[in-house]
Amino acid sequence: MVRSLFSLLVFLFVVLFIEWYVLQAVKNAEGVLSPGLRKTVVTLLWTLSLASVGSILLMVLVPAVRDAGTLRNFLISLIFINFMVKLFMTVFLFIDDFVRLIRWIAGQFTTTPVADTPQPGTGTNLIPRSEFLVKTAIIAGSLPVIGVGYGIIVGAHDYRIRRVTLNLPNLPKSFDGVKIGQLSDIHSGSFFNKTAVRGGVDMLMREKADVVFFTGDLVNNVAKEVADYMSIFRHVKAPMGVYSTLGNHDYGDYVQWPSIAAKKQNLLTLMEAHKELGWDLLMNENRILSQGGDTLAIIGIENYGARGNFAKYGKLAPAYEGTQEAPVKLLLSHDPSHWDAQVRTEYPDIDVMFAGHTHGMQFGVEVGNIKWSPVQYVYEQWAGLYQKGKQYLYVNRGFGYIGFPGRVGMPPEITIFTLKAV
Repeated sequence: MVRSLFSLLVFLFVVLFIEWYVLQAVKNAEGVLSPGLRKTVVTLLWTLSLASVGSILLMVLVPAVRDAGTLRNFLISLIFINFMVKLFMTVFLFIDDFVRLIRWIAGQFTTTPVADTPQPGTGTNLIPRSEFLVKTAIIAGSLPVIGVGYGIIVGAHDYRIRRVTLNLPNLPKSFDGVKIGQLSDIHSGSFFNKTAVRGGVDMLMREKADVVFFTGDLVNNVAKEVADYMSIFRHVKAPMGVYSTLGNHDYGDYVQWPSIAAKKQNLLTLMEAHKELGWDLLMNENRILSQGGDTLAIIGIENYGARGNFAKYGKLAPAYEGTQEAPVKLLLSHDPSHWDAQVRTEYPDIDVMFAGHTHGMQFGVEVGNIKWSPVQYVYEQWAGLYQKGKQYLYVNRGFGYIGFPGRVGMPPEITIFTLKAV
């Protein structure tokens, strides 16, 4: 508790410092920016700051705002835009201040005037700011506004099919070529465009997968969030079945409930939603698929988070029981940190684990062999296919979004796997 409070205070200090630093830097840019431009920039910065503070107060003080998905997402976007604008500007303003400091220090050790340094009698001892860097800071500050706007309008529902071949030495011939579709992190409480969501589901169904996996987080907090999207996700079907599991958000752990009974009822309602969708929810259990006289095991556990304060509801031992004889075992487990924490160390015969959870932080860069997102500093495995020894982990980048209602450089994902015997 003390550590969390300290971290929060440090974060608030950094945010407030950035706010102060940017505002004072622009206000003091006399001679660099025209009075009209300087006034306009300062007004815009103050407007963003006040909008951000107002958004925070609304979400903290008015429960109805927190529960209103679209409005809440809009307010979170304002907060995010404000922070990113100031952060981008800080980078260039800091470079300018650093250069000014070096020039000032150099001026203390020479009798030769440093270029652009005011001469005695000018009434100031300050080295003026660089017009180039200050204007660059303003331009850089506009980039998050453009990026966030694109991320919301386009990126949020820019669904991409990612195709992966899984070469499994023990795969029975009857399952050679079987196609698996994976969805993860739907977060139905965040959606604001039903037409686009239906388009994503249609993309999955056109792939004609033999079996579909859903690896958790159907909602953000409460079961009722999925009600408006039941008719859309009922279309997710497959000949061999749709198998699902729960993610950390599905338990209602981030909501203040009037009673323990109310929280339990919410979970039961969510589990019933999986059933109504026609999805086989695996709660620390398994299913054995049979085809052509061969078998394959699907194991599904509840959320098991090995990093941070995420709950460990998952119980792999009872879920694994009865699958020992299956030549191939496929595990559905929402949080990728479970793989290193338990799966690889205790269950070396689980061939593939399918996960989600990270969303690729909904922000990153993936160009060719370059793959980067801030989330990689928290999770070793955060997006795509990983292999250690003979075991695989696949981390789906997520179908939906939470918090920021969009995606920048990390589009929502539908994964299609092809199982191959080698």
